[in-house]
Amino acid sequence: MISENVHIMHLGLAEQGKIYALKNEHQEALKHYREAIKIAVSLKAPEVFFRHYTQCVVESLERKGSYDEAIQFYQAAHEHYTAQQVSSKLHNKDHADILQKLGCTLLKKGATDEAKNAFNLAIKTAGDADVSLSKELLGWLQRGYSINLTRIEQLQTKHHYFVVRQGQVNAKIARSLSQGAGMPV
Repeated sequence: MISENVHIMHLGLAEQGKIYALKNEHQEALKHYREAIKIAVSLKAPEVFFRHYTQCVVESLERKGSYDEAIQFYQAAHEHYTAQQVSSKLHNKDHADILQKLGCTLLKKGATDEAKNAFNLAIKTAGDADVSLSKELLGWLQRGYSINLTRIEQLQTKHHYFVVRQGQVNAKIARSLSQGAGMPV
């Protein structure tokens, strides 16, 4: 049995990644997230860690303007959810969230028609899950408004789109890569 202390290593690296992300230092954040994923997978940590760290990775890719990489991830996740042919509240909420993120990233890239399609599908998939950001952006697009990057990010912040945000980081457990590397696995 692996002690809980070993899990502190990947948790701490991810928290340090979040600190970098909040400083808009996404390359450094990505290094920490990816190492956290590697360690969590090697320890066979519960899947929730992998999912959360992956979400942090894609968020940093989007924030730093690596839209194509983020879009590839969201499209692959959409295909994964579609292939599962499951219809539960949690599944639909997660799937709709991925579609909403795909729509936002497409919109940031300038692919307006594809963004509309993603927002429509998010709304259709969501059931009673909150996709108010998709509804708001889709409404603006359908009225023919042009939405710049600053406005998109303001709306994302308003709708708590990003998981890495002020007040959601535990700096007390943050560990740099050099600190994390010294812990036993």
